[in-house]
Amino acid sequence: LSCDYRILFGKAEADEIFQELEKEVEYFEDELTKLQVFGTWHKIPRKKVTYGDPGLSYTYSGVTFHPKPWIPVLTRIRERVTLETGHTFNFVLINRYKDGLDHIGEHRDDEKELVPGSPIASVSFGACRDFVFRRRGKGGPAGRISLQLAHGSLLLMKHPTNLHWYHSLPPRRRVLAPRVNLTFRKILPSARQ
Repeated sequence: LSCDYRILFGKAEADEIFQELEKEVEYFEDELTKLQVFGTWHKIPRKKVTYGDPGLSYTYSGVTFHPKPWIPVLTRIRERVTLETGHTFNFVLINRYKDGLDHIGEHRDDEKELVPGSPIASVSFGACRDFVFRRRGKGGPAGRISLQLAHGSLLLMKHPTNLHWYHSLPPRRRVLAPRVNLTFRKILPSARQ
């Protein structure tokens, strides 16, 4: 498990960005809100959308996403992430969780479109949520690590984390407020995939 965690935006700036995200981000609808698990299609328990450079595509759970063009608030966040981490990113997947019942199941970000060895930068705004890592092939407390992802925080998941660890955002009934999470990625151009 190779990760860096820090607060990237102070509360006032994080509040301002959260409000901009709530106004400016346009989430996918219809068929792009479903995913395939073991051959069966399911509506996902959250909203999602992708933004990024032209000519990219990203496929997971049986759905291919073509990103919308960058908007100013996303460019601002991406530039801060690059400045903080020294890594550049050409794509972002945004998930919006309306409350603690919205969630994402255990998974690894191991899609073929990702540049090999590149990190994923996860930036969170809104409600604080548990983020759980589970080591592949290991159950029980020894194989689990839980973090609290705070408003304005950055979690940089470095290689080889996604080879050896699953991660999830489990349901939490006591969380009543929304959360927006942006995962910045480096995607191969479509011609090189």
